[in-house]
Formats: sequence, structure tokens, C-alpha cells
Amino acid sequence: MADRERGAKNMIGKLKGRLSEISGNVGLIETSGGVFYEVFLTPYLISTFHAQHSSSTVHLLPSIEVYTFLQVREDAFVLFGFQTKKELDFFKMLLTVPGVGPKTAFSVISYLPLDQLVKSVQSNDIESFTKIPGLGKKTGMKIILELSTKLKSEFDMAKMVLSEEDKTVVDALVSLGYKSSEAKKILLKLPKNLTIEEKIKESLKLSKALKV
Repeated sequence: MADRERGAKNMIGKLKGRLSEISGNVGLIETSGGVFYEVFLTPYLISTFHAQHSSSTVHLLPSIEVYTFLQVREDAFVLFGFQTKKELDFFKMLLTVPGVGPKTAFSVISYLPLDQLVKSVQSNDIESFTKIPGLGKKTGMKIILELSTKLKSEFDMAKMVLSEEDKTVVDALVSLGYKSSEAKKILLKLPKNLTIEEKIKESLKLSKALKV
């Protein structure tokens, strides 16, 4: 189920055609074969469409070519469009972060330019991620932690912001012999809505699984 929802097999890798209309952040792309595809587009692609459309004197529909990711859900097939292969690759990298699905990953790609996203991960800039609508600090920290190894950087645990409950959990783990950085790393992988006692128990289970 998880693989299906995340788009394990990307059957539509790229689309080329005419962008016939836009509604919100969804574009309707007409291919040469007369097939129309609804595709979620980044703000850059949408602004390019509006610029071409307003400057055209012969009212031709703007041509568009996008790399795509197909999310297969039980109730729908959802296409996400990207200007470059690098954007698509970073989007897929975001999907490897626990708790980050296609919708959240696309919000991240849409909010910040790719080079700024990479720099934010490499410099442990949590604030850049927390400015993204709908993205909390914990998810931002997860993204930096998970992607830092892929981008050959190191997550600075000292910058991790903890709630009072999380501080209690970290202190409890430290008292059991764990390093503070190890305790924080485990904490980021815990499910939401757990009590302090449940967090400590789950942390101990995770530490064994992760061999911390």
C-alpha cells in the first residue's frame, strides 16, 4: 500500500504538450495525441505560463515539457510536474523521509528554489523549512537529518528545538547512558501523539532496532 501511494512505479516520466489552462496550482496539459493530463505544477512553471500567455500576440497555447511523478492512490492517480530532473530527484529524496508524502514534498519543492533547499539542508537551516506552510519544526528537522547524509553534510543536533515533553524524554535517555545527540536522533523517528512514558518505551525499542 505504501509503495502504491508513493508511486513505486513511475509509469509517466515526462510530459510534453500545450498548457491549455491552469486552476490554482493544477495545469491541464494537452499532448500531441489529444490526451489531456491534470498535473500539479510548481509556482515557477505557472508564472512562466502566465508570462508566455500574456506576451503572445497570436494566442497560441504555451508549450510545456515537465518531468513527472505519478502518485497512485486507491481513489486517484495524481501527477506532479517539475521543471528539471534535479527537482524531481530532490522530490523523490524527500519521499524517503518518514512521514513525508508526495503532497508535503511538493510543497517543499514549490516554496523554495532547489539550490536554496540544498543549502538549507547542508547548513542545518531549520528556520527555512519551518516557513513552509503546513510544515512543522519536527518535520523540518527530520528532513535535514535524513537528507544530510545523502547530501554529504551532517545534522547539527544542537540546533534541534525541543518541547518540554521531548526534553524530558531526552533527559531520561541520557540518564540511561545514551548521548544527547543519539537521544535526539531517536526522538525524531517517534510517531506523533505519544505520552512521555510511551515515547521513552518506543525510544528504547528504536534504539535497539537502529543499534544506537
